Amino acid sequence: MASHVNSPKLSFAPSNPKTQSGHVTVGDLSPVFVKLKAFTELFTEDEIKAVLEESYKDIDEEIDFESFLRAYLNLQSRATAKSGGSKNSSSFLKATTTTVHHSINESEKASYVAHINSYLAEDPFLKKYLPIDPSTNALFDLAKDGVLLCKLINIAVPGTIDERAINTKKVLNPWERNENHTLCLNSAKAIGCTVVNIGTQDLIEGRTHLLLGLISQIIKIQLLADLNLKKTPQLVELVDDSKDVEELLSLSPEKVLLKWMNFHLKKAGYERQVTNFSSDVKDGEAYAYLLNALAPEHSGPAALDTKDPTERANMVLAHAEKLDCNRYLTSKDIVEGSPNLNLAFVAQIFQHRNGLTVDSKKISFAEMMTDDAQTSREERCFRLWINSLGIATYVNNVFEDVRNGWVLLEVLDKVSPESVNWKQATKPPIKMPFRKVENCNQVIKIGKQLNFSLVNVAGNDIVQGNKKLILAFLWQLMRFTMLQLLKNLRSHSQGKEGKEIKDADILNWANNKVKKAGRTSRIESFKDKTLSNGIFFLELLSAVEPRVVNWSVVTKGETEEDKKLNATYIISVARKLGCSIFLLPEDIIEVNQKMILILTASIMYWSLQQLAEESESNPAEDSSTADASPAASTEGERETAFTSEVSNLAINCAASDAALSQDDEKEESSDKVEGKDNPDGE
Repeated sequence: MASHVNSPKLSFAPSNPKTQSGHVTVGDLSPVFVKLKAFTELFTEDEIKAVLEESYKDIDEEIDFESFLRAYLNLQSRATAKSGGSKNSSSFLKATTTTVHHSINESEKASYVAHINSYLAEDPFLKKYLPIDPSTNALFDLAKDGVLLCKLINIAVPGTIDERAINTKKVLNPWERNENHTLCLNSAKAIGCTVVNIGTQDLIEGRTHLLLGLISQIIKIQLLADLNLKKTPQLVELVDDSKDVEELLSLSPEKVLLKWMNFHLKKAGYERQVTNFSSDVKDGEAYAYLLNALAPEHSGPAALDTKDPTERANMVLAHAEKLDCNRYLTSKDIVEGSPNLNLAFVAQIFQHRNGLTVDSKKISFAEMMTDDAQTSREERCFRLWINSLGIATYVNNVFEDVRNGWVLLEVLDKVSPESVNWKQATKPPIKMPFRKVENCNQVIKIGKQLNFSLVNVAGNDIVQGNKKLILAFLWQLMRFTMLQLLKNLRSHSQGKEGKEIKDADILNWANNKVKKAGRTSRIESFKDKTLSNGIFFLELLSAVEPRVVNWSVVTKGETEEDKKLNATYIISVARKLGCSIFLLPEDIIEVNQKMILILTASIMYWSLQQLAEESESNPAEDSSTADASPAASTEGERETAFTSEVSNLAINCAASDAALSQDDEKEESSDKVEGKDNPDGE
């Protein structure tokens, strides 16, 4: 998650005239890198040399500082991957000497380029680089500085990234480039992309298949944005009763699109069921029927009369062009069954003409099924958080998808390894209701073992879909995960089992961090109304990384509009640093206590991680060296600072504990899940 690299100090004895004259060559780096603690246990000098030779053919080539940083970042990502992590790397890179070749789909690349050229043509920064030529590697070259991907995310879900946080200089240094990609990846997670196996280094190096995969996900989210009852309540026409509406809510946008397509095909007399966007549409017949049903004024029987699939595909595209719906694929893509491009094509047809009637009775019913703003925001936050964990099941709607218990067991297994007894769990699809109850009973049992507040709650309460209970359970689960990360960091610093981290520790840390930076802001609790103007968080972010906040764009936060500008900027700056967060600006403006706590804890975790990495990457070799070397002395100070900061979190926390305990008494219902005595879970 880190967005900055703590570069090691180059201190080696010159062994040739070049280094004696102050120049560093590629060949000089491997004996230096292998001595670093971060690399010495993972690589031999020859392995490091092999990694360097992948990027530099001539080991006698002189390198400048930026090239050195690039080499260090690359090796750091390999080290993370080799040790089993995924912080800045791809998990498929299991060894430094492995070369993995991936072919890319040129049709998909051409379609995504056309999409980018169309939607970003007038962007003030990018328009000088557009249009991109799809026959070249210009797309991947342009994506290397991160600006394009950030802009594309904002097209897909407007307002996700505050563009004031994007580094848009003509020439970016490695830190600025890394910041852009960190912002991109954390923002991609925040709109629902799966980025578990993609890291900043992959994007900086322009790994084509990973870039295309990420671009594909972002564009798909944009094209499928309206395929839900909230955006398009007319979709309720696809179902007959309330039970079917619940099922519709649980479907992924792709499944909703298939349901919509089959709804029209059935009315048009098409006898087959389309179950995918590949083999089932290759002959073009389904498209011919669909377009005839939706746009009869542009259609005719010719496409159905022809026997040649390619000829029919050409007719279908000619028909679609009259609706401005042929941007994403060619007749060849239809005949070959390209799933991504066919999905994009059908989504575009839906956007231009969904063919659904405006039945006021049904639409009012659909609107009744949607949640209030606060509930919707919390559902969104927990859904995105769960999907970011990399569990096997993708969650489309929290309230529906957790009711069989399986997803919650997967999450518990991820955040508390070995807590789940999989022999007593049943994997979906589950036909027998009591199996769902068994799964959920185990969820509640584990929750109690983790000291969650679960008063009179049974598994059946989750099976029945009690929304308040589900939200309260997930909040405790998210909070537990964050506190465990902080506890483990403290344990690591002390070399022993760490003390439990409390909310008061986080509050105290934040206030002390701001105070030490020379700022005057202070908060009494995580529901302090002064938080709504955003100034405290901006001062906290500036305290953990002084150069990350551009104070010239910060407002005083006096008006609602100014508060929103600050809140949006805070979220983007935190993601730019490396915080994986899922709140919205409204959560800061309204001072949502839960989301404020998670935001603060995430900043704290990032800050302490940096101190930990600095102390590990730059250890003082021995006391004599420390005494003799100013650099080593500085490194020792870093390690002392880290150990001190994480081991003394609770010092002077009495006031914070008192303040928070009063808040907890007033807000106990937000953390407590009550079942049978209080069926609404309030």
